[in-house]
Amino acid sequence: MKNYCLITGASSGMGKDFAKRLASKYNLILVARREDRLLELKRELDTEVIIKCADLSKCDNIDALYNAIKDYKIEVFINNAGFGLAGDILETDINKEIQMIDVNIKALYILDKLILKKMKEDNIKGYVLNVGSVAGILRCGPYMSQYYATKSYVVSLTLGIRRELKENKSGIYIGCLCPGPVNTEFNDVAMVSFSLKGVSSERVVNYAIKKMYKRKALIVPTFSLKLLIFFRRFISNNFLAKIVAMQQKKKLS
Repeated sequence: MKNYCLITGASSGMGKDFAKRLASKYNLILVARREDRLLELKRELDTEVIIKCADLSKCDNIDALYNAIKDYKIEVFINNAGFGLAGDILETDINKEIQMIDVNIKALYILDKLILKKMKEDNIKGYVLNVGSVAGILRCGPYMSQYYATKSYVVSLTLGIRRELKENKSGIYIGCLCPGPVNTEFNDVAMVSFSLKGVSSERVVNYAIKKMYKRKALIVPTFSLKLLIFFRRFISNNFLAKIVAMQQKKKLS
C-alpha cells in the first residue's frame, strides 16, 4: 500500500505540478482554498486523492486540517502554500500583509512541526520540502520587503530544523526550495509583472524532487540563481537593496 504525500497550495502552479509528478508514487492529500480547482486536478490523477479545502491563514483551519489527516501515513510533505505582495510600504494593505505573514510563516511553521512529529511517531523516514524563494537568501527586497522577510524566515527555519534532526540522528529529511521567478499565478496575486524571465513550474518541480531525494538542503533550480547567490556574499546590503529596488520598481510598472 502506498503512503501519502501531503501538498498545500495544490490548486495551481508548483503545488499542482508537484501533485502530477508525485501521483505515480504516492496517494495524495491536496490542500487549497479553491475546491473546484482541486476537484478538477483530482480527475486528472491516477491515484487515490483526498481533497481538503482550507484557508491556512486561520489557525483553527490548520488544526482542523491536521485532525482530518493525522491517521494517514504521510511520507512526503510539500509545504507550498504562500503568496506575495508588492508595493510601497506606506501604501500597501496591512490586512493583506498580515494574511501573507500568517500563511507564509505561521501556517508553514505549525504544519512543519505537526508533520515532523507525526513522521517520528509513525516511524517514517519521510521528506519535508518547504517552498521558499531566492528572496529568502537575498534577504532584502524593497517594495516587496514583507514578502522577502517571510521567505528569509522559511530559509532560516529550514536550516535550523535540519541541524536539529541531524543532531538527533533522525532519518527525516527537510529542505528548502528557493526558486526565482516561476511562470505561475504568483505575479497576478502579488499584482506585479516579472522584470526577469520566469522558468516553467514543471522544470522547477522536476528539479526540486530530484534534489529532495538526494537530501539537498537548499534547492536552487537554475545556474543564474546559483551565480547570483555566489556573488551576493561580495555585495553590501545597501548596494544589494538599491539593485533589488530597481528591479521591483520595474515589476510594479
